[in-house]
Amino acid sequence: MTARTSFKSLLTPPIIAAIACITTAGVSLALSVPLLAFAMEARGASGTFIGANTAMGGVAVLAATPLIPRAAAILGVRPLLFLALALGAATMLGFAAPWPLWTWFPLRFALGVSLGAMFVLSEFWITSLAPPQQRGVVMGAYVTALSLGFAAGPAILVMTGTASLLPYLVGAALFVVAMVPILLFGAGAPTIEKPEPGRGVLFFIRLAPAATLAGFTFGAIETGAFTFLPLYGVRTGLDADAAALIGSAVALGNVVSQIPMGLLSDRMDRRKLLILIGAGCAVGAAAIPLTQGSIIAYFALATVWGSVITGLYTVGLAMLGERFSGVDLATANAAFVMMYAFGMLVGPPVLGVGMDVWNPHGAPALIALMLAAYAAVAAFGAKAARAP
Repeated sequence: MTARTSFKSLLTPPIIAAIACITTAGVSLALSVPLLAFAMEARGASGTFIGANTAMGGVAVLAATPLIPRAAAILGVRPLLFLALALGAATMLGFAAPWPLWTWFPLRFALGVSLGAMFVLSEFWITSLAPPQQRGVVMGAYVTALSLGFAAGPAILVMTGTASLLPYLVGAALFVVAMVPILLFGAGAPTIEKPEPGRGVLFFIRLAPAATLAGFTFGAIETGAFTFLPLYGVRTGLDADAAALIGSAVALGNVVSQIPMGLLSDRMDRRKLLILIGAGCAVGAAAIPLTQGSIIAYFALATVWGSVITGLYTVGLAMLGERFSGVDLATANAAFVMMYAFGMLVGPPVLGVGMDVWNPHGAPALIALMLAAYAAVAAFGAKAARAP
């Protein structure tokens, strides 16, 4: 296949439409997380309340995701995606209303349902339409665009501020704007048939553990790393302003590496690549204490480490697209998103305990152990059976 043909396949309008949709929605998601935290604090909410409300989004994803493939089979992928975007817009406006704070729990649940549906449907859409020989690079382009969207959200919040209705209106408007590419170029959306009995998300977690556990591992470590790596920097001698930028170093690695990572996954066995990513990033996490006292070494390691670890998400999705199609792919993708959300709930508390038990090195040590455990499972215990 020529480079010219390869490039054209990446620009297929339905694929670009799905990437543009989820990226735009991702901007709103990245804007909403700090916005809502600041707003709750301004209204006198405790840290426990803020944490519990934030976790409600993950609970919503875990609860709703298994139902999405069946709902898409009934309503269609495109109409359900429109409904999810409309729910996201309505929820952002709901947060702007002067209601009691307890109402933010159902609102956060609704936002989580919306985002879970958007990710499952968009990723199924992109994976199923990607040419098999180029699936990795397509997923790399998707993750790169999504990373840029996540980076843009906080920047927009800086411009809008947090004390007015404007950021809520912008967040709602972004969900509406995300409908445009689906409206214009979504006629080629894939269809989903009704799932067979017994072939739900748990079935695909058992059937494809190397891929679905990649989602769990990345969810646990990504969220935990953005929380505790800056704190680790402070506790090892960096000033707070410099340490706060460590998340940007990890994000920079995400942006520059995922298309090359996808290209690599198109040229080698994806399960072996996932094993290499897990093992290599375990070594990188274990090496973090060696950078103690050197901001240059810490930032360089974080950038390289971040550029590799996001491959768990990119390659895991591509691996599902390689193995499954149709409703099986949609359900496997739902399993992947559900495991990612579960990882987001589990990772930060575990790493926090680790940092308390062994201050400050417990967090990077546990990150290394998680990655080593994943690599071991993928290498020795995750040779999945062929899909029936």
